[in-house]
Amino acid sequence: MADFEGKVVQITGAASGFGAMAAAEFGRAGAKLMLSDVNEGGLKEVAAQLEAQGVEVLAEVLSVADDAAMAAHVAAGVERFGRLDIALNNAGIGGGMHRLQDVPLEDYDRIMEINAKGVFIGMRHQLPVMLKQGSGSILNTASAAGLVGSGQLSAYAASKHAVIGMTKAAADEVARKGIRVNAICPSFASTPMVEVMGDTMGERHGISRDAAYEVIASRVPMRRVADPMEVVQAMLWIVADENSFMTGQSISIDGGLTAV
Repeated sequence: MADFEGKVVQITGAASGFGAMAAAEFGRAGAKLMLSDVNEGGLKEVAAQLEAQGVEVLAEVLSVADDAAMAAHVAAGVERFGRLDIALNNAGIGGGMHRLQDVPLEDYDRIMEINAKGVFIGMRHQLPVMLKQGSGSILNTASAAGLVGSGQLSAYAASKHAVIGMTKAAADEVARKGIRVNAICPSFASTPMVEVMGDTMGERHGISRDAAYEVIASRVPMRRVADPMEVVQAMLWIVADENSFMTGQSISIDGGLTAV
């Protein structure tokens, strides 16, 4: 495990899934945490568990699509901890499986607002702090769906392609300023988002959740979904100081999905 002692780490979408697990791992490795989510109950629970273990936590309920709220959150974190070393723009939502022409326009707008605009807003406020410091590492949660065509997930795929594009652009802009910007691209993992996908697929096709999971896993060359910790450990490696020459990359943790 990399040593994050004294590092200040911001994580959005920290109430569940990858975000909650990453918060626990960074906290265990000595980091101070800035956590946010729209799920107040889940966020409070995660923060309380971490504080009980002696981790310093600033937890605030906010939407990543709210520019003013994110600006205030970053400012509050810097005021309390003095700096911002690592930012995980992890918050995101899924969407129903539809052919492109059947995607409700309001669903498209909402997915783009959280998944793409939310990452843009996050970096918009994180980068000035890191530029002033002359150091920092940003990791944006994209998806394998941002690397390949993903039938019946057009809105979600569009949002994740946007995340990868922003990641590359930002990385190019700040590479000479001591800041790294990368994206992680998981495929299917045992997270609440994939559980919803399995339930939706099951309802549509009249099959059980377990049967739907088997269909989902069959799309992956390894024929299984990821344990979320497999993705979280990759997150820690990507942002670690020991990995100092990687920037502008979209790292697939996908069981071989994008290899075929």
